[in-house]
Amino acid sequence: MNETMHDPTLDPTRTSWVASANGHAEFPIQNLPLGVFAPAGGGPRGGIAIGDSIFDIGAAVGCGLFAGAALAAAQEASGRSLNALLDAGSAARRALRRAVSDLLATGGAGRAYAARILHDAAACTAHMPVQVGNFTDFFAGIEHVITAGRITRPDNPVLPNYRYVPVAYHSRASSVRLSGSPLKRPNGQRKRPDEAAPSFGPCRNLDYEIELGIWIGPGNPVGEPIPIAQAPHHIAGFSLLNDWSARDIQSWESQPLGPFLGKSFSSFVSPWIVTPEALAPFRRAQPPRPDGDPAPLPHLLDGDDQAHGGLDIDFEVYIHSARMRAEGTPPHRLSTVNASVLYWTVAQMVTHHTSNGCNLMPGDLLGTGTVSGPDVGTEGCLLEMSRGGQKAIDLGNGETRHYLVDGDDIVFRAHCRRPGMVSIGFGECRGRIGPAS
Repeated sequence: MNETMHDPTLDPTRTSWVASANGHAEFPIQNLPLGVFAPAGGGPRGGIAIGDSIFDIGAAVGCGLFAGAALAAAQEASGRSLNALLDAGSAARRALRRAVSDLLATGGAGRAYAARILHDAAACTAHMPVQVGNFTDFFAGIEHVITAGRITRPDNPVLPNYRYVPVAYHSRASSVRLSGSPLKRPNGQRKRPDEAAPSFGPCRNLDYEIELGIWIGPGNPVGEPIPIAQAPHHIAGFSLLNDWSARDIQSWESQPLGPFLGKSFSSFVSPWIVTPEALAPFRRAQPPRPDGDPAPLPHLLDGDDQAHGGLDIDFEVYIHSARMRAEGTPPHRLSTVNASVLYWTVAQMVTHHTSNGCNLMPGDLLGTGTVSGPDVGTEGCLLEMSRGGQKAIDLGNGETRHYLVDGDDIVFRAHCRRPGMVSIGFGECRGRIGPAS
């Protein structure tokens, strides 16, 4: 909290000469998320979202607007990926953030160079911000575990290890793609309970999962675990993550080794990386564990992490069907949920991931797993909402869903709000279902 009080980039009274940033629902000057974009007629390069515009980091370098540590960080952030900046760590990130905030603030020197360093975001193309080396997906939302477990394992919904260990599996980095990329319905083996044998064909039970994506900054050498007190220094930022899930393929193949083709066909991330610095005002205490639950083991327990390791992020999930688009009706909101429901903190995930000596690398992606709440309307996926396909979901226009159909758009949004602070957003993570090949 002291960090928030003394960081001028978080000052709620700070405004920008970029008029659209003032009061912007996603990208006010207090946010400044990092990404990679291409302006019309240009190639991919590093940028920062500010209101309805994108700040061109490389162009600002060319204008001589940076010096010292900020210049070094800007040079690392101006290429086709942000991996070098992520690797440089928090000091470099903070130096760049401070310099850009000063340039874009009301009265800042950047205004004289506006035509050279700003691009209209609507005229630009977003690119993957990071070259993903590895992708690990956690299972940190206990309400998702409970609800999904009651559907798939009614006699034993929460396995004994869950309250002791941040459960995860290694997913497929090569199929992590940017929001808005084409998505084909996957093929695979699937078997209904009433079928004598499996068949191969298009997924019947296609689903989404709303998650928080965690980008790793500096890594650790093989054999050297990251202590939990040091874990925040290895976290470079956050994006929205949609871990698309083929539920019928997943349920048939997962025994005994866990998810494979039901998960590896695609995962989408939002284009902008919201930094830990921007999220500082929205840290919160990790909620206390329910009575009777064990305390985390010592390697996962840190007083500062318990006091400030939680995140106050509101997620929303929308569906925009082909019929809605044809009729000109807005998307239908399926659910809302807050990140405070996560059972494990981000630091605990990072520390446990490396506790056996596993090395993380700059640009690695971790997913929190599905963020779900305990109440109706807080579910993080259709598996929960439809109770495993048994309950029809009313979309409010005469349509219903059990799982996704071809033509459906799924849109994730997320915002951080706190009295006395400027609200920030993550932008959208969206994807439209196309037919199987």
